[in-house]
Amino acid sequence: MKIGIEAQRIFRPKKHGMDIVALELIRHLQQIDTYNQYYIFVKPDVDDACIPQADNFEIVTVSGQTYLDWEQIYLPQAIKRTGVELVHFTSNTAPMRCAVPKIITLHDVIFMEKMPLKGTNYQKLGWAYRRWVVPKVINHCEQIITVSHYEKAQILNKFPQLKTKLSVVHNGVAASFEEFKLADYQPLHKKIKPKQFLFFLGNEAPKKNMQNVLLGYAQYVENHHTPLPLVIAETVPKQLRDWLTKLHLNWLAEYIVLPCYIPNQQIAQWYNQAAAFLYPSLRESFGLPILEAMACGTPVITSNTSAMPEVARGAALLVDPTQSNEIAQAIYKITNDQALAADLREKGLVNSQQFTWTHHAQKVQETYKALVRSEHSNI
Repeated sequence: MKIGIEAQRIFRPKKHGMDIVALELIRHLQQIDTYNQYYIFVKPDVDDACIPQADNFEIVTVSGQTYLDWEQIYLPQAIKRTGVELVHFTSNTAPMRCAVPKIITLHDVIFMEKMPLKGTNYQKLGWAYRRWVVPKVINHCEQIITVSHYEKAQILNKFPQLKTKLSVVHNGVAASFEEFKLADYQPLHKKIKPKQFLFFLGNEAPKKNMQNVLLGYAQYVENHHTPLPLVIAETVPKQLRDWLTKLHLNWLAEYIVLPCYIPNQQIAQWYNQAAAFLYPSLRESFGLPILEAMACGTPVITSNTSAMPEVARGAALLVDPTQSNEIAQAIYKITNDQALAADLREKGLVNSQQFTWTHHAQKVQETYKALVRSEHSNI
């Protein structure tokens, strides 16, 4: 069987959630499937060694100026040239014209909700593109995969006609996320010490809830004699200054550390050395960092909404992400109750072991096989 996998952005050095999911799927399919022939469609970029070599996996580089022309013009041409029997599109969207059977991983349908006023122009453009193309392609897909039961319900609320072809395959956590020994700790930043800082993956996406994290952290600082510093990744100084000015919290800057972007291969060090990981997003279709932090033995604070309770499974402190006082209280509890922190650590380690990329790849491979059997039976 000749299988195509669209993974447009996995060669870019700064990978995000959907890129990581696609990359881990490919790596683990290589481990479990040496029989079928795979064609991986990617856009050229600098991290072109991230996929291990395998005899039955071929990298097909496809160039394009924009996301739209890459996906709608050049990708279908490449698919036709390879003669694949099915194509798996891994990041929500797909070409509107593609003659072979299609599977889409629809990570979320946030883009079908009201467009946020905040966010970069690039984020808004991506939002508009998904809102335009997804309703046009999903009815012509043979199968759709999503990443949580919560998101399945959201998808069916928007597109009830997909009920018979929508399945859930949970994401996994990579083996590189594990609890390190103290001797394996690496120096991270001159302003922080191991187990004496809070860690937050913040960025400009509105759903990441920067405002309430800063408000909650400020309340924690005001009510604590020796507050732990807050490390905010993926945020540059100007962005932080703008937030603090807007919230009248300029005094808080001295308690915050900004390493900016942390390479994927280093992030496990930050999880391991943090006293707690903050992930109180407003909405997530899954929440992979929850599991990554848990696998590193770090207590987690996350939201009681969307898919986050489904992923946390009782192994994290849950808060209402719209209530900054709840975030503050959760930080105080974790940093002042050693028994609670130890309990969350143990529960988190156990929970993270239930989500593996091998299982994810096996479930996706089953979807490929079922689709090909179905197509052949209809000939």
